[in-house]
Amino acid sequence: MELSFGCILSSKTNLKCGRKVYTFSMAAMEFENLFIITTVSAIGFISVFKSFINFLRWVWVMFLRPSKNLKEYGSWALITGSTDGIGKALAFDLASRGLNLVLVGRNPLKLESTSSEIHEKYGGKVGIKKIVIDLAKSSGKEIAQVIEEEIKGLDVGILINNAGVAYPYAKFFHEIDSELAESITKVNIEAATWITWSVLPGMLKKKKGAIVNIGSASTVVTPSYPLYTIYAASKAYLAMFSRCISLEYKQQGIDVQCQIPIFVATKMTKLKATSFFILSPEIYGKASIKSIGYEHFCLPCWSHSVQWFLLRLLPDALLNWYVFRYFLGMRKRGLKKDSKNQKLK
Repeated sequence: MELSFGCILSSKTNLKCGRKVYTFSMAAMEFENLFIITTVSAIGFISVFKSFINFLRWVWVMFLRPSKNLKEYGSWALITGSTDGIGKALAFDLASRGLNLVLVGRNPLKLESTSSEIHEKYGGKVGIKKIVIDLAKSSGKEIAQVIEEEIKGLDVGILINNAGVAYPYAKFFHEIDSELAESITKVNIEAATWITWSVLPGMLKKKKGAIVNIGSASTVVTPSYPLYTIYAASKAYLAMFSRCISLEYKQQGIDVQCQIPIFVATKMTKLKATSFFILSPEIYGKASIKSIGYEHFCLPCWSHSVQWFLLRLLPDALLNWYVFRYFLGMRKRGLKKDSKNQKLK
């Protein structure tokens, strides 16, 4: 009887312990589920909140943030490639803000024409100095000597390296002739480097200045830029050059920035019609001027930044495929045009 009673007592105790274990296990599972749900919800909230903050910041930067008083950098602005497209638009915008201009170009007639147009619009309020130099045919040392000599005594506060050379149309790397390859590297890389080197000492002396390098969407918007290889690589150099000297001279009061245009209707891009994504040089120029002195890397135009955001959503493989196919079509049309011109000769 004692054994039977003990067995019954033992069974009841085990049953109670089992219920306690089961109850504890259920509570633990409920707590674990609650913790997972809370963690996922918190992560989701933080992600949404971060996106919302980024959107508000984008609105502020693109539409509400005031431009800096550029005359505080200095009374003169030097612009390369200033007779066409973006460079010319920038020259007019800077003149409208009361800055004197150093216009750099290879064609004296175009420089004179641009200078006359600015004087006609703004009268004698704007001083203009013209520097005639072919950046594609001058060595780095020659460029530096000319720029140093011509800006001597001028309070150059802003430098805009806008001059650039691109392919006439899409080509495979082995199809590029040596003259074009040399022109691209000299203008896009060497000239920008040596002109910056020439202007920097004056900025360091007064502890203020702004340097703007006009880059290219080929370096950031797409993972690769086939059939424009040398051009894209030269612009990638300009982007890295900007990042590095931005860190080197930020504490010296010099703001360095690389601006990225995507599609702008200029002679170099061969785009004529404007649209939501294809901007006129004048529209791009106004946005460019507003961005000077802020981020070291930027897309100044809001429509271009929207375009970049949308393209980043696509897989790299898909973008590479599309860009390559698109440029193959451009190459075909370019070869056809070349063949036609040869026959006319």
